[in-house]
Amino acid sequence: MKLQSTIKYLLIVSLVILVSCSGDDNIVTPTNSTPDPDPLVLADEVEIYEADKIHNNLTLAVVNGADNAFIMDKTGEKLHEFNFPNQLGNDFEILPNGKLLGIFKDENATITFGGYGGIVRIMDFEGNIEWEYSLNTNNFILHHDVEMLPNGNVLLLVWERITENTAIAQGSTNTGDIFPETLMEINPATNAVVWEWRSFDHIIHDTDSGLPNYGNISQNPQKIDINYNATDIVNGDVMHSNGFDYDANKDVIYLSVNFYDEVWVIDHSTTTMEATTNSGGNYGKGGDLIYRFGNPLAYQNTVGEVRSDRNHFPNLLENGVPGNGNMLVFVNGLGDNVSKILELEMPQNFTLTPDTDNEPNLVWSYSHPDLFSSKISGAVRLNNGNTLICEGDFGFWEITPDKEIAWRYKGTNGMAFWRCYDYEVDDAAVNSLGL
Repeated sequence: MKLQSTIKYLLIVSLVILVSCSGDDNIVTPTNSTPDPDPLVLADEVEIYEADKIHNNLTLAVVNGADNAFIMDKTGEKLHEFNFPNQLGNDFEILPNGKLLGIFKDENATITFGGYGGIVRIMDFEGNIEWEYSLNTNNFILHHDVEMLPNGNVLLLVWERITENTAIAQGSTNTGDIFPETLMEINPATNAVVWEWRSFDHIIHDTDSGLPNYGNISQNPQKIDINYNATDIVNGDVMHSNGFDYDANKDVIYLSVNFYDEVWVIDHSTTTMEATTNSGGNYGKGGDLIYRFGNPLAYQNTVGEVRSDRNHFPNLLENGVPGNGNMLVFVNGLGDNVSKILELEMPQNFTLTPDTDNEPNLVWSYSHPDLFSSKISGAVRLNNGNTLICEGDFGFWEITPDKEIAWRYKGTNGMAFWRCYDYEVDDAAVNSLGL
């Protein structure tokens, strides 16, 4: 009975409305009764959002030295947050198989230069540790970066202590123990070191002809001047490498060496024994540098442009993104307090010739008066050709090929970021998150 009464009431009301409106000539009938879509809601941290220019992808924000990282979309919405029992030290990424790979700080570390770590882990999305490798002693510590190689091994960056007496006997003029760079490749199935490269095996100096490694630095660009920063270094961190990338096609490693303002190219095809020498491997030079760029003054070469003033994240462009085969490098720019991103064309054949311009061709660059971070930072290339920049002590910028700002995100409460990584919304690596 209630339903019948309700229907009768609605019919009467409709009739009244129809009669009352029949004489109104000013009624406008809507041509489209479909409601407007919900307006786009941007987080407060999003300063610039150009919908027709951005690449609508997901960003993995790696918070510098923190115990968390998060995935967000371009509206600034955090879609997933990772929390860790240790602070990052520094790199963290999602692998193609959906696992997590990160380097973490060992609370008991005795070598604690900026970017130290000590522990590397592979985890599932819930944070369960599936593999862990530690290297933290008085003489060695893992730091800054980690990468999974195509063969399933893990490439690690290590500070190695060289005592003051040993260093001086080899030509170093630095005061105290020094900590040059070592690269180690670890087999996770056995935790064995299956390949190693030591920078200290490839040094040169021009200070004392009676000591080993003496030579003409400008005529030996394949060697590392161990005293390049001797007057500036007070704690033994003479090189401060901060990142690397592996090129599977050429079987080489690109190593960012911050205090030399350079990227070094190292032959990974050598055996560990060959890597201690100047012969062997695909390039015939053993563990000597097969190429280097950014600062020719680091090997006393006055020919070629100095483009780097501290640098981070040598990112080889791969997987068919625009600029495939080129490299992005974040130049911090301490001298003029303006950072820049360089896109450089990597040579098909690596050559290092004395008194010659050995620098790669500059393809594209970006700078802005408001873009400056004295440390950390990096850049990645997006599928639509835009470049996503991590300004370490600020946040993220997305820049079009024409250098327009498509998106800018500011971290909150002084948050700093180590790097950012890009994932498509349908990327299999993040599918298990249900984003």
